[in-house]
Amino acid sequence: MAKEIERKFLVASSDWQDRADKGIKLQQAYIVTMDDRSVRVRIHGNKWARLTIKIGKSALVRNEYEYDLPMGDARELLTQAVGIVIEKRRYRVPHRGFTWEVDVYEGALSGLVVAEVEMKRETDLPALPQWLGREITGDRRYSNQALATEGLLEAQS
Repeated sequence: MAKEIERKFLVASSDWQDRADKGIKLQQAYIVTMDDRSVRVRIHGNKWARLTIKIGKSALVRNEYEYDLPMGDARELLTQAVGIVIEKRRYRVPHRGFTWEVDVYEGALSGLVVAEVEMKRETDLPALPQWLGREITGDRRYSNQALATEGLLEAQS
């Protein structure tokens, strides 16, 4: 079992773009959603897919289990989504020894741009790039699960 340890921020400017890779289109849907767990399917660039199970209530750390899926199964599971299918483009941006993932949402969530950094330990202190806005780690309104099932609500306010 892997542990997911990450911090999440709104993105305040486009200054990250000059250091980013080309990005990859992601489609993801939640098949099961509960307060402390979820089952998600994600298609990466229409080339490969993965099923992810996340369990835990902590804002910073959760148990995470991931399994590769046949593309046909993944496409079928997208049709079984609870809520909307999230569409976004993910960019990887290196910054002082950490890789930040910047998600630029499309479709129903267009306009939302979020950055997250995964850490090896809870005590890691990644340098924060200047293009970050306010921290939203633990703000459930910005979890992909809530975005898929409830939309933006008043998340951007």
